[in-house]
Amino acid sequence: MSFINYSTKEVNCKIVYFGPGLSGKTTNIQYIYEHTQQDRRGKLVTLSTDNERTLFFDFLPLAVEDIRGYKTRFHLYTIPGQTFYEISREFILKGVDGIVFVVDSQEDRMDANIESFEALERSLDRQGYDLSKIPLVFQYNKRDTNGAVSLQELEATFNTRRRQQFEAVANRGEGVMETLQAISQAVIRELKGLASQGGETA
Repeated sequence: MSFINYSTKEVNCKIVYFGPGLSGKTTNIQYIYEHTQQDRRGKLVTLSTDNERTLFFDFLPLAVEDIRGYKTRFHLYTIPGQTFYEISREFILKGVDGIVFVVDSQEDRMDANIESFEALERSLDRQGYDLSKIPLVFQYNKRDTNGAVSLQELEATFNTRRRQQFEAVANRGEGVMETLQAISQAVIRELKGLASQGGETA
């Protein structure tokens, strides 16, 4: 859940990039960081594990509406994809406001995608989140690979609730900013809905 910094008049929101190992989560975060104005972003922090890195940084986007006079600061996180990092994943998901699920479009990674999506559902459920209600965007990455799984199959497998989805080639920046914009807007809509109902955002 987002929290309010009254001294800076900012609403802080956490967006987590979730998906199997090597699906492109880190590539997304690095691209966004490199294309965010230096004076509007925090430090990029990297926590290395044996096989994968967890990255996070915060930034103030230029084109996001204020909420009741408060600016919105987004904190972006990646989560280790390997199954044995489950405790780390649950810790990072704590207080999440929006999720980007990054799917690896390669045929031989479909089982890993499904396993990761099921792990996401379990982790959220244990923390009292309802996946059907939390802001969620799908990114179908690596669309340039030979024999990539069709968009129709990916949609049928993962996106039965018809959330927004974007095809991407993250290592070329394709679809990266579009995905970020969509999840950011979804989080803002959720916060505005809570504010209009008199709900707390902290």
